[in-house]
Amino acid sequence: MACHNPDGNSVIALNPKLAQQHPEYVLKQLLDFKAGRRKDPSMDAMVLPLSEEDMRNVAWFVTSKKIQPGFATDKDLVGLGEKIYRGGIADRMIPACAGCHSPNGAGLPSQYPRLGGQHAEYTTKQLTAFRDGTRTNNAQMTDVAAKLNDREIKAVADYISGLR
Repeated sequence: MACHNPDGNSVIALNPKLAQQHPEYVLKQLLDFKAGRRKDPSMDAMVLPLSEEDMRNVAWFVTSKKIQPGFATDKDLVGLGEKIYRGGIADRMIPACAGCHSPNGAGLPSQYPRLGGQHAEYTTKQLTAFRDGTRTNNAQMTDVAAKLNDREIKAVADYISGLR
């Protein structure tokens, strides 16, 4: 609750909003933290004492809450972010984010996480971690993010924060 708030709407921009996320996705991430497939010093310590049943209960509880919408804030980059999110970058074989995460960022349960309304800072951190190889628990995202530069990551993350 200290990091993600009791309602799953973290007010700390580097911590994800978990409200309205797909419970299967949150459970997978918790299991990945516990197994060492995903690393974060704070989360590694938090999941250590949890059983799989505990993680399942936490995932289903926090994701049952309604997400508080976010807002795109960078007028200069939002157009680029929308272009990448909706259409990708064909000449560099970067697929549209919307193809997996849906046009409004709702994602697909148990396959692709909800992105709409997520903090831009958190999304930037995760895309950069995928690109730089420090987050390795999703080969598809590692491949996509490897093709994005810092400006494109920032633009996509800002656009995503305003999706509803």
